Amino acid sequence: MSQAPSNQSLPRRGDPRKYAQQGVELAGTVDLEELPRLKEVVEDKASFNVVLSFGVDEDHKRVLEGTVEGEVALICQRCLDIVKKPLRGDIRLGIVWSEDQARALPRDLDPWIVGEGAADFYDIVEEELLLSLPAVAYHDHACVPSEHFVSEAPDAKADEKPKQNPFQVLEQLKGTPKK
Repeated sequence: MSQAPSNQSLPRRGDPRKYAQQGVELAGTVDLEELPRLKEVVEDKASFNVVLSFGVDEDHKRVLEGTVEGEVALICQRCLDIVKKPLRGDIRLGIVWSEDQARALPRDLDPWIVGEGAADFYDIVEEELLLSLPAVAYHDHACVPSEHFVSEAPDAKADEKPKQNPFQVLEQLKGTPKK
């Protein structure tokens, strides 16, 4: 495989079809500032290491494989403080031009529909990071004391009066003989 020049930051745009034919591998970093949708859900600053390998598989399909890794700061849903969580995404895409070609891809390849010319690689990186986010972020330790999770006051049952059943009247009517 030929190696594209590796700069500190990942190139934003390139021609994926040409890169696949040439077997190009790109490596670099992407800052959170460059990913607006991810920036909306992540606190603080972050940087992600990205490796993208373009090629042609044994079925003569153009593919993009790679990884994206980094650590993000999210809001803990228990204590509402910052919690750092590692993110890792594995990318495996089939490079296609149309919906028909996308449907013809094998199940292990997700389609990446590209137009003529250069494509934005940061869109792929951002999409993979969004998919890698945890559904709910928590600290690994007990960040909130367990007594805060009590659903009712301890003496509430002692003071509680027995509730009347709204169907109790119906039960009495059912037991009464008809005239």
